[in-house]
Amino acid sequence: MTVQQQGGILQIYHSGPLCVAGFGGRDVLDTFSVKGIRDELLELVKVQQCETLALDLTGVKLIPSGMLGLLSSIRDLGIEIHLYNPSEDIREVLEITRMNQFMQLHDVEIPY
Repeated sequence: MTVQQQGGILQIYHSGPLCVAGFGGRDVLDTFSVKGIRDELLELVKVQQCETLALDLTGVKLIPSGMLGLLSSIRDLGIEIHLYNPSEDIREVLEITRMNQFMQLHDVEIPY
């Protein structure tokens, strides 16, 4: 099932066992609170019964530490984490923190 959810911080591109969410190419992590993002992601995961969460990071330059903790918490729920189009800075942070060992990184084209 493909959905375009508007109104929140996230845009939901696909839901079901594979949930794909992103920011529509905007670098919103500087603007919006991690709490708002956390609430939306946890609701998505719960309602859609996601087995895999893919987060489109197109346009996002940096991830706050709270967001990294959130992704780790979601993984601890047994949900596989994929990151689409992470910037070089994000890739470097993931390598330093070794979080890239439990997240799959992909370069993909996302149609908006």
